[in-house]
Amino acid sequence: MSKQLDFLVSALTEENTFISTSGVVDWVESMRSGKQVRVERIPFSKLEGWSFDADSGNLGHQSGRFFSIEGISVRTNFGPVSEWSQPVINQPEVGILGILAKRFGGVLYFLMQAKFEPGNINIIQLSPTVQATRSNFTRVHEGSAVRYLEYFQDRKRGQVLVDALQSEQGARFLRKRNRNIIVETGEDVPLDDDFCWLTLGQILRLVQIDNMINMDARTVLSCIPFWAPELSNTPVEKICEKLDSVVPGAAKTAARFELDHFGQQVMASALRGDSGHHEIDDIISWFTEMRVQYELDVQSTGLNQVAGWTVTDDAIVHEAGKFFSVIAVEVESETREVSRWTQPVVQPCQQGLIAYVTRPIDGALHFLVQCKVEPGNFDTVEMAPTVQCITGSYGDIKPANRPPFMEYVEESKACRSSTLQSEEGGRFFQEVNRNVIIAADEDFSLEVPDNYIWMTLGQLKEFVRYNNFVNVEGRCLLSCLSLLNTDETGVSA
Repeated sequence: MSKQLDFLVSALTEENTFISTSGVVDWVESMRSGKQVRVERIPFSKLEGWSFDADSGNLGHQSGRFFSIEGISVRTNFGPVSEWSQPVINQPEVGILGILAKRFGGVLYFLMQAKFEPGNINIIQLSPTVQATRSNFTRVHEGSAVRYLEYFQDRKRGQVLVDALQSEQGARFLRKRNRNIIVETGEDVPLDDDFCWLTLGQILRLVQIDNMINMDARTVLSCIPFWAPELSNTPVEKICEKLDSVVPGAAKTAARFELDHFGQQVMASALRGDSGHHEIDDIISWFTEMRVQYELDVQSTGLNQVAGWTVTDDAIVHEAGKFFSVIAVEVESETREVSRWTQPVVQPCQQGLIAYVTRPIDGALHFLVQCKVEPGNFDTVEMAPTVQCITGSYGDIKPANRPPFMEYVEESKACRSSTLQSEEGGRFFQEVNRNVIIAADEDFSLEVPDNYIWMTLGQLKEFVRYNNFVNVEGRCLLSCLSLLNTDETGVSA
C-alpha cells in the first residue's frame, strides 16, 4: 500500500482516539492563558550579544551563528522595478522542520507542538514536532536539548515519508532553506504536556481557524502527496469505497466524508497528478524558459549602504514607511530551551495578500500559478500563488504596475476560503497575510501572462516534492485546502 493512501485516509479522518478537534482548540487556548511569557520591544543598544559591525553596518550575533541582518542591492528584469536595495535576513544554516507520525488504529497520527514564538500574534500556535535551526539543535544558546530531535537525525528510528529541502520567504531571507521531513515511527513515544497526536483531517480542519497552525507546520504539510496509482480513474464519490478495498476499515474512519461541489473538485484535482490542461513535460519546459528569461543579480552591500533605509535607535525603517522594519525585542518564556533572550525581528508595515485563483478546465479544477522572482531565491524564480503581495504597497502605484489579478481577488465574490495566517514567529513580528482561494467559473479567461500557467492540484503537489520549485507562500496556501467540509466556525465537535 502506498504512503499516499495512508495520508489520504488520515486526511479524511477527524475522529481521534485522544482528543476531539474542538478539544484541541480548548487545549491551545488553555496553553496560551497558562504560560508565562513576555515580549517587549527594546532599543538596539539593549540587545545582548548582538551588535552592528563597524565596517558594514550589518547586525549580527557575537557567536557568528543564528542569523544576521545585512544589506543587498538587487537588479532584475522581472516586474516594474528593476533596481533596489534592502535589508535581508542572512541565515545560511539549514534547519529542521519535522513532524513525527505514528499509527493508531491503522490511521496515521501526527505529533504537533503547542509552541510559543516571540513574533506570534496570539502567543502559541500549533507547530511541527521539531522546529529548530542548526544553531538551536547544536545548542549554541547553551539551553536545553530539542525534544524528539533524535527521530529526525537517526534513520533507524523510523521510516521517512516526506523529505525535501524547501525555501523560505525569498523577499526577506537570502537563499534560506529548511529540511521539511515527516518520519513514521513504530516506537512508543513519550508525550510531553505541550504536544498532542492529531489526524491529518483534524490539522486541515484547524488550518481553517485564523492563526492556529504556524507557517512551519503548513509548509511541511504541503509536502504531503495524495495522488496514488491505486486511485487512478476513481470517481470522487467512490473514493471511500475504493479506499476501503485497499485499506480495510478506511470507509468507517472516513465515514463523514461528504464534500460539496467545490470540495469534490479539489479532491479530483488532487488526484490528477499525471495530466491536466498542460502535461508535466510542458510545465517543466515553461518553468525552464522562465528561469532563462528572467535575470537576478544580488550583491552584498552592507547594511550601511542600503539606499532609502535608515537605522534609528530602535528600528531599521524605509523612508516611505513601506514594506517592513527591523526592530529588537526582549523575550521571556518558560516553554523554550532558553528562558530569556534578546533578538532582532522583522515587523511588517501592512497585511499581505496570498491567493490562488482556480477554475475548471476540461472538467478538472486548475490553479493559476505564477513564476515569481524574489531576491532571496536560489535559482532566480520559483512557482508562487496567483497573487502574492503587500497590498498597501501599491496604493499609490498605477493599476498597470500593480500585480496581475490583485484587484480581481480583492473584489471577487467567489471566495471559497479566506483565513489569516501568520508568518514564522521566530523571525517575523506579528506578520499576518490573508490567505484566499477563489473559485472562478469558466468565464475567467484561460489567457494569462507569460509567467503564469494553469496546473491541477496534483501537478502542483508533484513540484512541491522537489527543492526550490514552489515558494513557501504557495506551499503554505495549499495547506489551507481541507478535504473535509467546514461549518461556520471552521471546527466540528
